[in-house]
Amino acid sequence: MIVHSSLKSFGEVEGGAWTVVNALVAVFNTMIVPTFTYKTMIIPRSGPENNGIKYGEFQDQNQQAEFFSLRMPADPMMGIIPEMLRKHPRVKRSIHPIQSFAGINAEKILAAQTMTDHLAPIEVMEKEDGWVVLIGVNHTVNTSIHYAEKLAGRRQFIRWALTPKGVVECPGFPGDSAGFQAIAPDLEKFTRQVKIGEASVQAVPLKMLFKVAVARIKKDPLALLCQQEDCERCNSIRKG
Repeated sequence: MIVHSSLKSFGEVEGGAWTVVNALVAVFNTMIVPTFTYKTMIIPRSGPENNGIKYGEFQDQNQQAEFFSLRMPADPMMGIIPEMLRKHPRVKRSIHPIQSFAGINAEKILAAQTMTDHLAPIEVMEKEDGWVVLIGVNHTVNTSIHYAEKLAGRRQFIRWALTPKGVVECPGFPGDSAGFQAIAPDLEKFTRQVKIGEASVQAVPLKMLFKVAVARIKKDPLALLCQQEDCERCNSIRKG
């Protein structure tokens, strides 16, 4: 399983995020979560054209960038549950300085990730008949759809990250996910749903997710893009 989650969605949970993490570890034999670290990102003054970014901006942010390490906390945007899983004594973490994953019993999956293919763990999971589980969240946080975009031939981007070895280039950076919820009706018949407390939980097999999402993007090259006028990545994709 690749799990995306919101602790708030449950309502009150005795023991908080640790309770949820321990429950997930007890239920799923193999599990990964995104532990992305955007604090490592550097924005250069210039770079490739149509790269979904405004170069030369946010120089103050560059000065506050941090070196990536396996001990770096997951970005708060990931939610508290991935960060708690990262701290679990049995967890391993992949090495990408922006888009790492943490997992239990997932060494083979995590080892597939490279600097040029950060989504490779999702590819391995799909081949192993893996599922994506959305706990109290919707498809706008579903990282696996980014892999479907790649399979469909959609433009990928380049970003840069600060590491102990210097600034490194990270190709294959995905587009924006704010428009991904539009895929929900197409996936409904393949989706298992249940309620846990106040949280709505959805589970979708990755094979079907990829099949449906790839077909939709190939039919409509602009499918699943967000509608925000100032979204640099979606606008870059629209430009072709």
